[in-house]
Amino acid sequence: MGRLTRRGFTVTAASAMAALLTTTGEAGAVDAARVGERAGRAQGRELRGMWVATVVNIDWPSRPGLPPERQRAELLALFDTAVARRLNTVILQIRPTADAFWPSRFEPWSEYLTGVQGRSPGWDPLAFAVREAHKRRLELHGWFNPYRVANHTDPGRLVPTHPARIHPEWAVPYGGKLYYNPGLPEVRRFVQDALLDAVWRYDLDGVHFDDYFYPYPVAGQAFDDTAAYERYGAGFPDRAAWRRDNIDRLVRETGERIKRRKPHVRFGISPFAVWRNRTTDPRGSDTKAGVQTYDDLHADTLGWVQRQWIDYIVPQCYWHIGFTFADYATLVPWWAEAVRGTNVQLYIGEALYRAGDPAQPAPWQDPAELSRHVALGRRYPEVRGNVYFSARNVVADRIGAMARVVKDHYPHRARPPR
Repeated sequence: MGRLTRRGFTVTAASAMAALLTTTGEAGAVDAARVGERAGRAQGRELRGMWVATVVNIDWPSRPGLPPERQRAELLALFDTAVARRLNTVILQIRPTADAFWPSRFEPWSEYLTGVQGRSPGWDPLAFAVREAHKRRLELHGWFNPYRVANHTDPGRLVPTHPARIHPEWAVPYGGKLYYNPGLPEVRRFVQDALLDAVWRYDLDGVHFDDYFYPYPVAGQAFDDTAAYERYGAGFPDRAAWRRDNIDRLVRETGERIKRRKPHVRFGISPFAVWRNRTTDPRGSDTKAGVQTYDDLHADTLGWVQRQWIDYIVPQCYWHIGFTFADYATLVPWWAEAVRGTNVQLYIGEALYRAGDPAQPAPWQDPAELSRHVALGRRYPEVRGNVYFSARNVVADRIGAMARVVKDHYPHRARPPR
């Protein structure tokens, strides 16, 4: 089987934002089974989140170059939809491609704001987002992509002051994109400094990495880090082990730096949901995924949980119940077992974007599929909530799958876990 479909970052730029749906009414009486479900959540708390993707304007802004007042209005509409859907957390992508949605001391303004990398939008989107989210009793987690520099391979298209142009030896072209090289210690420190600039200066509730570490494999291409491996790889059995150590260091050091200065800020990661298949490793999940994070992205997600380097994990369980190669009903209990006995909280990433997509199989045409996901997760006390990809789908909700989740499981707002 080929690589399983992951988060829909390969979609083209989003069209104009869909009109907000009217707020759903109160769900009415809740049966005894659902009361029991909710009682099982520690102190009645659960995380109900949505990702807001800014790369190629997937969710926000709807297109680059909008006037500030339009950008602000679109963001408020997303926040208000989160409240209407009784969500409590927004994970906002503020560093999509080695750029910034705040006046960074390290990297240029994002082109997804103005259409021109490095051009100021004339306001501070992150300050506004933090303030307005907190007004609505929404947590705001800053979502950072550590290593992606550009969705092309031409450094000449970057602003002249871009760190990847000042330090061309940091950048590696691969698969039509440009990446920072994770094998360079100076890159690892720079990436931390760049993202922590936002953490130190703004009242963020969380720091969030997605599933991109070493890039997803591209057939017939090699990620050229040979020089770095020859310089820093001594003592490792092979290049894969060295690469995993590079990512381990990024994760561990980022968490340590956050806790030293802002211990209340939570650090979480939303990986591709398959650590390893059981046929590869007896500790792995009973899946047949074409990608394994440990082997292909050099991201030891299970190890991070066991060592408690992160505060929460949101595996992207983007498949339906009964999917042959990666069954949702197999992955959720595997992850519940993975976090058991640790202080790492588990939330499940949900593929709302698949619901009603005519290209998807029959289960995704059923508005109740996602509701069944939430019900299944609530059988496991380790599952502390769900996060939906992505915001424009929370708004559009083309077949009512999100409305069904709200009706069945979210009769009232809830506070996030401590």
